[in-house]
Amino acid sequence: MRRRFSLMALAAAAAAALACGQVQAQAQAQAQDAAAFYKGKTVRFVVGVGVGGGFDAYARMIAPYLGRNLDATVVVENQLGAGGLVALNRISTAQPDGLQLMIVNGTPAALGQLLDQQNVRYDLTKLEHLGVIAAYPWIWLVRKDSQVASVADAQKPDARLRWGGVGPTDGPADGANITCHALKLNCQIVLGYKGSADIALAMERGEMDALYVSDSSAAQYVKSGAARAVAAMGDKRSKLLPDTPTVFEQAKLDDEQRWWLEFRMSINDLGRILVTTPGVPADRLAFLREAVKKTLTDPALIAEGEKTERFVDFQEPEVARNLAVKALGGATPEMREKVRKVVLPNQ
Repeated sequence: MRRRFSLMALAAAAAAALACGQVQAQAQAQAQDAAAFYKGKTVRFVVGVGVGGGFDAYARMIAPYLGRNLDATVVVENQLGAGGLVALNRISTAQPDGLQLMIVNGTPAALGQLLDQQNVRYDLTKLEHLGVIAAYPWIWLVRKDSQVASVADAQKPDARLRWGGVGPTDGPADGANITCHALKLNCQIVLGYKGSADIALAMERGEMDALYVSDSSAAQYVKSGAARAVAAMGDKRSKLLPDTPTVFEQAKLDDEQRWWLEFRMSINDLGRILVTTPGVPADRLAFLREAVKKTLTDPALIAEGEKTERFVDFQEPEVARNLAVKALGGATPEMREKVRKVVLPNQ
């Protein structure tokens, strides 16, 4: 009897080992198939805003490294429209062949979906996430000759600020609307610019007074002398602009004001994310994710980013998706309507 049980156990172990070996062989074959698929192909790296801004700079920095890891040619393609929402709509319904990916500003993308904007056709929770490039604080900039040097200056009765934006939920525009509402400022939000670089140029020409932008881009504009920083729009100072106090340090806020600023700060955690089309074959998606991870953890890329202050701090795809689920799933209908009235005042 014991011998029979021993033989049965040995047979079961052998069968398990064989099955495990078959699974490993199958996985290896699939990886080889995916690698062969990408070899020599052209991969489109979509940017939803114009050339010269922070997202464009990140894409052009990452593209050659990703190309080497995919053994493919990665071409950056700028697709303008509604602050990136048009491009994101296209990605969400594109052919699921794994030959397109997009760098997405997670904050306005989540906000557009949260507010059920008519031009939103994507779902951040259903896109295939490839990882987070980096999350970042946002900065309130003013033109270099502005009389506004602090939050208190902007709150003076005679102060008036013209803010540039791309689309209503592009990041600069919704950030400006929420800042102006929370701090009770006299503001005008002007939409239609191609990206933050375009708004920065408008500030230099004196057409715009202020810009709400990521700290990596803000640091570039400040260090070049094109703009001045008024406040970091989070509860911590930016590492790139450590002498710029936060809005919470500068202003005495009531509960309602604090709620608005903390709401905007909470969706910043989505940061710069990479996504591709839903439905990409599993083996191809796994290969693409591995190539992205290898790219964004490459010490050479990280060092290059540090030199240009385009910092890379990779987080896994599941982290990005969970952040999207958290941002979109916790909003009540009352909260959505409250935010809609401020961010989309004319709709």
